[in-house]
Amino acid sequence: MMRRRLNSSVCGLFLSAAVAFAAPEAQLHYLAASQPDSAVVLAPPPLPGSAEQEADLASVIAVHRACTTNQAALAFSEKKFSVFNFTPAVGTFFQLGKLPKTEAFFERVQREAEVVSGRAKDYWKRPRPFIIEPSLASGKLEKSFGYPSGHSTEATVLALVLADLFPAKREDILTISRDLGWHRIWIARHYPTDIYAGRVFAQAIFGEMKANPDFQRDFAAAKSEIAAAQL
Repeated sequence: MMRRRLNSSVCGLFLSAAVAFAAPEAQLHYLAASQPDSAVVLAPPPLPGSAEQEADLASVIAVHRACTTNQAALAFSEKKFSVFNFTPAVGTFFQLGKLPKTEAFFERVQREAEVVSGRAKDYWKRPRPFIIEPSLASGKLEKSFGYPSGHSTEATVLALVLADLFPAKREDILTISRDLGWHRIWIARHYPTDIYAGRVFAQAIFGEMKANPDFQRDFAAAKSEIAAAQL
């Protein structure tokens, strides 16, 4: 088993950020304040010191070491992303500034997914790989916990909503969402299990949203706007 030391200065900064995602629940329009509950939806992450945790970390190290300079640059460029990262799958008409109702709708969807995934991270309190193995640290380091992955959660929620709008393009859309999550392992921001948990949690978020009347109304408005843009 690899011997590792905890970088206390980075860890202290990391642990002090537990409130980073404490966004007011009043911001939620498509989700109930306590739903979905990650403690119910997700299995716990691997236990510290367990064989499962060792295997998870070994996967991160292997993927990180195999990551090329161009791959790392791509992953860092995806720190901030939006529904328009899916334009290659959806079509060239799907552009920032061209569909105001659709854009506002997806901004709200992503923002709410971020709020609840942040709440889940604070519940599970799993340190990121670069906290456990400081040699993995590079670039500006996140202060939040890692389970489930916010990128994986948000990207999958966006993809599932988009796939309902463009069912014929579902697989291409979901491929982009999977890549947005997996690329975070390239730069050692997450374990594979963080990414997989994000995909599972996203399904629960999507299910809750679809049952919400405000979501249904705004989804319909976006669908109409997109139809008009394609005439």
